[in-house]
Amino acid sequence: MSANSRLTIAAHALAWIGLYQRQGHEVATSEQIATSANTNPVVIRRLLGELRRAGLVESRRGAGAGWSLARELETMTLLDVYEAVESGPLFAMHRTTPDQGCVVGHGIQPAMQSIYEGIEETLRHELARVTLENVLQDVLAAPHQPL
Repeated sequence: MSANSRLTIAAHALAWIGLYQRQGHEVATSEQIATSANTNPVVIRRLLGELRRAGLVESRRGAGAGWSLARELETMTLLDVYEAVESGPLFAMHRTTPDQGCVVGHGIQPAMQSIYEGIEETLRHELARVTLENVLQDVLAAPHQPL
C-alpha cells in the first residue's frame, strides 16, 4: 500500500498561496502551485476545488484568474484541511464479511474498530492543534538546500 499525500499537497498549496499573498500578489495560479509541489496542475486544481467547497480558498475566473485564501492561515488548522480533502475513515474493515463461524473472523472487526476509533480521535486532536500559519513558519525556518 502506498501512503496518501493529499493532506500534504493541500497544506503545501495553502502555505504557498499564503506566502505568495504576503508578497503582494492577489491570486496564485494552479500552475504556479503545481511547480512548487512538483505535480500536475490538474492535481492542484482538484484539491483546490475541495478546499474551496470547505471555505478555505476562493477562485477568480477570467482576467487575473487564480486562487486566494478565503481565511487567514492562523484560522485554518490541519484538521480543516484533512476534513476537506480526505473522505471516509482512516482505516477500513475487510471488503467482505469475515467467516462468522471462526472465532477470529467473528471478533476481528469489533476489536479493530475500537482501536481505529482511538487512533482517529488522536489524529484529529493533533491535526486540530496545528494551524497553517504554524506550518508556514516551520517551512520558512527550515534550512534551504539549493539543488
